[in-house]
Amino acid sequence: MKEKRMDVLIIGGGASGLMAAITAARAGCRVLILEHKEEPGKKILATGNGRCNFTNTVQGSECYRGSTPAFVLQCLELFGAQNAIDFFKEIGIWTKDREGYCYPRSMQAVTIRDGLLQEVRRLHVSVKCDVGIRKIQKENGVFRVQSKEGDFYGKTCILATGGAASPQSGSDGSGYLYAKQLGHSCIEPVPALVPLHANETWLKQVKGVRAEGVVTLLVDGKEIAASGGELQLTDYGISGIPTFQVSRYAARALKENNTVMAIVDFLPEVSEGELIQWLTDRLAEKRNTPEQVLNGLLNQKLAHALTENWRKVANGKQTGAERKADGLRKTARELAAHVKRTRLQITGTGNFKQAQVTAGGIDTREVQAGTMESKLTEGLYFAGEILDVDGICGGYNLQFAWSSGMIAGRCAAGNAEKKSIEKKSIEKKNIEKKRNINKKPMEKKPVKKYAEKKYTQKTRRTART
Repeated sequence: MKEKRMDVLIIGGGASGLMAAITAARAGCRVLILEHKEEPGKKILATGNGRCNFTNTVQGSECYRGSTPAFVLQCLELFGAQNAIDFFKEIGIWTKDREGYCYPRSMQAVTIRDGLLQEVRRLHVSVKCDVGIRKIQKENGVFRVQSKEGDFYGKTCILATGGAASPQSGSDGSGYLYAKQLGHSCIEPVPALVPLHANETWLKQVKGVRAEGVVTLLVDGKEIAASGGELQLTDYGISGIPTFQVSRYAARALKENNTVMAIVDFLPEVSEGELIQWLTDRLAEKRNTPEQVLNGLLNQKLAHALTENWRKVANGKQTGAERKADGLRKTARELAAHVKRTRLQITGTGNFKQAQVTAGGIDTREVQAGTMESKLTEGLYFAGEILDVDGICGGYNLQFAWSSGMIAGRCAAGNAEKKSIEKKSIEKKNIEKKRNINKKPMEKKPVKKYAEKKYTQKTRRTART
């Protein structure tokens, strides 16, 4: 069918796919979005706890992870945080900046989703939802998408399917299969921005407790990452933003059968030496038990759980001998260690359903950062989470979606236009060639040869007369 033949085919109607579609359509291209779910942009609605932290004005390589961190920086140079803010203002969405964390002024994620869809409709971008894609291939320079809805064709194709995180929103990892069909390799995906699991029994006592702290992740005894902020304690382990920030390293290490340990500092604003001295002084007052002392520092449930764990490790309750100066100092050191260096053996992470993003994906070494075009298949582009790029919490994953989507849409549109020009040129040449073949050559008329008259004497006499 004629309407199925497009300049740009976009597989996936999430953040990056919608941005790519808008950019390509503004360039004058016929664009079609093929969406896996019943509506586009579902995952956007869940971002930022429904408030959609869509970018962050603080940017840098430390905010993104992947096999080639420099890849992201090249994208941000072409379309950075301020470009994203300007774009959304252009489509009618104002920004609320909270110390670099940028939200729509409405503080509703639906504002971002609906704003994108309104622009898509204004630009007459075609959208087909609930499309079950079976195969993507390139035939005679044209991309062919086979689906339960029939076949779709495009001069160029953008894979913006997302990763494997949040499959309920449509990101089910199918994009990796399409990319492999077109010659690409995939770095094994693991969940990122997820809780961490631990088996310590005392955690059941602190279920639901929130506490400020710093999480340091050790892999085979080596420090890999650390992050601080509000922790959420659960009966199965730890959660909260600091945990999310280091989780991708834990997930990767566990996948590779390495030993993973989390060290939690529940009092990061105080040095361990200062804490030991303070605990020693407080314990010297006969009325103060370890629980009472820690109650002045920590959540009561947490203080009780840490004290119980300390007693378990110390093999029993404090004795009279421990009330002496040296004993108090020893107790203070042990309590301080439990507060400042609580050790959690990490046994697992949340699954892809719980994950906010995916770590891993299409190897960025096979993609041109300045264009998002495949180095292996001409006319194939990538955008968003399908690539081996994952950001920390704070709007960074959405910023990469906007950046990569804009670049992919712009370059795919340019490629499609180039192909149209080349096609017209070829067609013109073919028409001229056909004309020349069908054209009969002109018959050459024989040249008449006139006999040379002899200028005789008789002729001269006749002329005189």
